[in-house]
Amino acid sequence: MIKTYRALRRLRTFEDRFEYLKLGGVVGKSTFGFERYLNQVFYKSGEWRASRTGIIIRDNGCDLAIEDREIFGRLIVHHINPITIEDIERGADCLFDPDNLICTSHNTSEAIHYGDASLLLCLPKERRKGDTHLWKAF
Repeated sequence: MIKTYRALRRLRTFEDRFEYLKLGGVVGKSTFGFERYLNQVFYKSGEWRASRTGIIIRDNGCDLAIEDREIFGRLIVHHINPITIEDIERGADCLFDPDNLICTSHNTSEAIHYGDASLLLCLPKERRKGDTHLWKAF
């Protein structure tokens, strides 16, 4: 199934967007292996940098384009559908397609790749009257 930014935008919550994007990869499994240099050349190209800037502007630098999830640390422009060595070698459209790109924090990107929601940064819980009483259940 090809996932898209347009479909992702229909999902209202951060959690729903994460569920839509998560891949469930394996920690330590190589993505590009010995061809890792291709990946690095691609991400240093002027075309990628221009595309990346456009996505950051579109998403207002927010994690999964959720307005109250501003990214203050390392910002990653994530390919919604993972790219391959072949995509880079042939200059596939999916590399720069805005419908295949989204802003994520480093933690969110890792959580998407490994399917591990425990890596996600949680927002502080909203305070309510009386929530300072340790013995009360909420």
